[in-house]
Amino acid sequence: MFKMIRNGFAAVGGWFVKPSKPCLYDRQLVWIAIALMVTGLVMVTSASVPVATRLTGIPFYFAYRHAFFLVGALVIAAIVLQVPLARWRQLSVPMLFTSIALLVVVLIIGRSVNGAARWIPLGIFNLQPAEVTKLSLFIFIAGYLVRHNEKLRDSRIKVSVVAFSKPLLVLGLLCILLLKQPDLGSSVVLAVTTIGLLFIAGAKLWQFLVIVSVGLLAVVGLIIAAPYRMRRITAFLDPWQDPYGSGYQLTQSLMAFGRGEWFGQGLGNSIQKLAYLPEAHTDFVFAVLAEELGLAGVIVVLCLLFALVYKALMIGRKCLETGQLFGGFLAFGFGFWFAFQTLVNVGAAAGIVPTKGLTLPLISYGGSSLFIMAAAVAILIRIDFEQRIAAKFESDEPAEVDDEALDNMDGAVEQIAIDPEALLDGPTQLENDKKDAHDKE
Repeated sequence: MFKMIRNGFAAVGGWFVKPSKPCLYDRQLVWIAIALMVTGLVMVTSASVPVATRLTGIPFYFAYRHAFFLVGALVIAAIVLQVPLARWRQLSVPMLFTSIALLVVVLIIGRSVNGAARWIPLGIFNLQPAEVTKLSLFIFIAGYLVRHNEKLRDSRIKVSVVAFSKPLLVLGLLCILLLKQPDLGSSVVLAVTTIGLLFIAGAKLWQFLVIVSVGLLAVVGLIIAAPYRMRRITAFLDPWQDPYGSGYQLTQSLMAFGRGEWFGQGLGNSIQKLAYLPEAHTDFVFAVLAEELGLAGVIVVLCLLFALVYKALMIGRKCLETGQLFGGFLAFGFGFWFAFQTLVNVGAAAGIVPTKGLTLPLISYGGSSLFIMAAAVAILIRIDFEQRIAAKFESDEPAEVDDEALDNMDGAVEQIAIDPEALLDGPTQLENDKKDAHDKE
């Protein structure tokens, strides 16, 4: 009995002390994604109880749905994980056309919520084509950059400009369809990530500055053209000027941050979620997290999100260094996507940026967002897996031996043929020549 207990403690202690065996996938990335998903389930459960009770009479209605979405996301991730990157590259164009078709369909039969028709009802959940479009566009852009990488880096201005403009035309078409819903937030996410990928692929600096300037002017024009967007900007600049009107959501969110203090009010003890803070379990779930878990919880969650983005960027860098361009560009695209969407969601809740309807990756309530984010993380794990496999095979290949090393080895063999007893006299010329040849190898 005592021996079994001692062996058990020894096994547990060895798990902490001994280094883990080499693995062909990034286990840290898996645990980061799981931690974010569990955090999302806990916070959605806590934030949605008041609104679920008021709307359905079932306190955990949205918690059950989010748990169902979470299981579905894990199943989708497990399936996506089996698909090789070469297959995603082949499907990039069909996926793009499918996304365009979905964006057209949502304008015709889409379900309208708060004045925006962004969802296609599918019974058990509502599909948001904008989320599918993000994944499809980034896969398409990564494949395009692989095919036209040399043209983007070409010193001839005409060739590089043409190569630079084609993906922007696709981006413009998608943004037009998104703005018809309207959905400016997703359009900005697509634009920022696409421009970032073009810059990583080697676009000229002046091209980058031109497109950034044009993009900023376009966003400003869209904000000025829509009165409700102007109200959001004015509310962002001074939410206390109209705390019960245009600034109501932001002021309630700031109150939640203020009440959180250092260590929060405790899980489930938020006051702002009690019909004060609108969209508490979706766009502003981070404000409820800040109120209940305080600055400590905010730092932990932000560190997890930062680690997710960092992992994506490092995987992309390794792939580009080893010549796996498609995986490298796609990993960078996912990193930009996660980073910008986190910045907008957290910034909107904290009053740093204007309010936009973008979800917090792997945390906010929503089936479409959770499914697509889980698929993106699975593809990221697959990219890392294929990069490690390629690096392993590359390291197993024999190194080339130069002519000088071969000549030295031939001379040593001739010396042994003349005087066989030379092998018994300690360090021989043959051993030295072999050592030199090995060093050169």
